[in-house]
Amino acid sequence: MTEPQTKRIPLHVAIIMDGNGRWARQRKLPRLVGHRAGTDNIYPVIECLSAYGVRYVTLYVFSTENWRRPRSEVQGLMRLLEEKIEHEAQNLKERGIKLIHIGRSNGVSEGLQRKVREAIELTQDNSRLTLCVAFNYGSRSEIIDAIKQMMRDGVAPDDVNDELLSGYLYTAGLPDPDLIIRTGGEMRLSNFMLWQAAYSEYYITPTLWPDFGPEEIKRAVAAFSERERRFGGLKKKGRG
Repeated sequence: MTEPQTKRIPLHVAIIMDGNGRWARQRKLPRLVGHRAGTDNIYPVIECLSAYGVRYVTLYVFSTENWRRPRSEVQGLMRLLEEKIEHEAQNLKERGIKLIHIGRSNGVSEGLQRKVREAIELTQDNSRLTLCVAFNYGSRSEIIDAIKQMMRDGVAPDDVNDELLSGYLYTAGLPDPDLIIRTGGEMRLSNFMLWQAAYSEYYITPTLWPDFGPEEIKRAVAAFSERERRFGGLKKKGRG
């Protein structure tokens, strides 16, 4: 794999993994087969991003709104996730990948919660790459939970600022995403990291998540490298 010409690489890449169902439908397969293909694509994508020098990867696995899907699909997803975490926890440890979960635990089976906790504990000392799994996650819920906790802690209104609120979010201690990739071609945020993405760069591709591979990653990283991040400021002189 040839890296982009520039060495300006995003520290944190977040991905809205969309298109599993459409991938399956195109092949006249059950939707759960598409979700399995999508989970099988996680490791290759993580390793490819790591090869570029990315240190944090956040994957939008299951949103708070996904509970509205047919019960059979949700149950199948839960079984698939439980199976994947159980089978791959040791691989994460051996590959130097630290696992973090962001999202709510309510509604999630105790068995799945336990396997997630065990995988987090097993990988907590790893440092090559941090994999942040957004599961049962919604950005509005995250902000509401943060505000409630600040109220419980007795935070004075005048003490509230960007840094304080960030410290109460599920992502406390993590850098904000530099690049957010959405597969599947949809042009929406889907309640994902609304606070953290204030100055993120976006890359939208029509490629469905199970087909998102090295060439797409190369294009996404190259596109990020070519952008001038101004964070609300003006263009630098001599750059148009």
